[in-house]
Amino acid sequence: MENYHISKGKHFYTIGLSYRKAEATVRGHFSLTEEGKLNLLEKAKNDGIDGLIVTSTCNRTEIYGFAQHPFQLIKLLCEFTKGTVEEFEKVAYVYKNKEAISHMFRVGSGLDSQILGDFEIICQLKKAFILSKNVGVANPFLERLVNAVIQSSKRIKNETQISSGATSVSFASVQYILKEVANISNKNILLFGTGKIGRNTCENLVKHTKNNNITLINRTKDKAEKIAGKFNLTVKDYADLQSEILQADVLVVATGAQNPTISKELIYSKKELLILDLSIPKNVADDVLELENVTVVHLDQLSQITDDTLERRKLFIPQAREIIAEVEGDFNKWLETRKFAPTIMALKNKLGTMKDEELDYQSRKISNFNQEQAEIISNRIIQKIMNQFANHLKDDSNTADESLEFIQKVFQLEEAAK
Repeated sequence: MENYHISKGKHFYTIGLSYRKAEATVRGHFSLTEEGKLNLLEKAKNDGIDGLIVTSTCNRTEIYGFAQHPFQLIKLLCEFTKGTVEEFEKVAYVYKNKEAISHMFRVGSGLDSQILGDFEIICQLKKAFILSKNVGVANPFLERLVNAVIQSSKRIKNETQISSGATSVSFASVQYILKEVANISNKNILLFGTGKIGRNTCENLVKHTKNNNITLINRTKDKAEKIAGKFNLTVKDYADLQSEILQADVLVVATGAQNPTISKELIYSKKELLILDLSIPKNVADDVLELENVTVVHLDQLSQITDDTLERRKLFIPQAREIIAEVEGDFNKWLETRKFAPTIMALKNKLGTMKDEELDYQSRKISNFNQEQAEIISNRIIQKIMNQFANHLKDDSNTADESLEFIQKVFQLEEAAK
């Protein structure tokens, strides 16, 4: 990609922040709702950006896209979140061109996940691309790149054991409960929020706690009822939240709201209460920490829990990196061919014009001239010439720029190639 601007004089950038440098509160400032993502993409389209993907998860918020300068993308992100440029600069990362491509491969492979080998991010990348395509800001480069990352992810999952064993935020939360709460099968567990993390946590709670006293509450009751029906659990109205917290020994919050849904005023329990906040932004207000009988654990703390499963996964990192290097290498080779594709096409058109002129001349000069055979032979010769040029440019990337300039000069293709 060196000396080659992929899209109309613009570079490809990744800008974002993740759990590595940004703690949960800061990540919450830059969290994007589904509506926020859509509005950001629409604004980008109106600004003339022709390639953009946006992801926002509990672990990271990122924009992959084309721009003349990364600040264009940073400004977009800050416009549709609560974050500021100053705050972003303290914890963010910016990658350009090949580094930006490599970063997407690392993220999509699960190597950069908060819990190693968690492949949930690849589903989020797929959804992000589909959304961009629906809005009209997903160009062929992004489609090829995302497909390559998906291919790499599939191979890593199938050819290594980096995702073996049950390890995820939802699983880690249940393991924490099992470790910290005695006689958990007899305790009252309240799950507030039934999004994806909530559903996964619920399934792990049922599977590992052997507890029949699990209650679900969701703002939209029918969503909770669907999950409850699957596991034969209790569902309560959102209006019952405070009274149910009073009865709970463990409260799992997975609401995914933009503002805290659990505050100090909701909690009157005098017994020990463990609260697990699995949301970004944090959905448990800081003032809850003032309550002596309440323990609050956030997903960042849960993600730091390591066990034998994670240690085993680390053994497969080198193998995963080899797969990434292979697939990413193929993508970069394809990318290099895009560099000289306009010249090759212009050359083919020029040779085609020369052919047509010569055949027209010979058809008038030679009696019984076989136009059909001449077309076949001429086209085959042109194709062989094109293959020679293309193979030369692919095999000798160090002098590709000089070769392109020479071809354009000899065949007078400067304007055509542009």
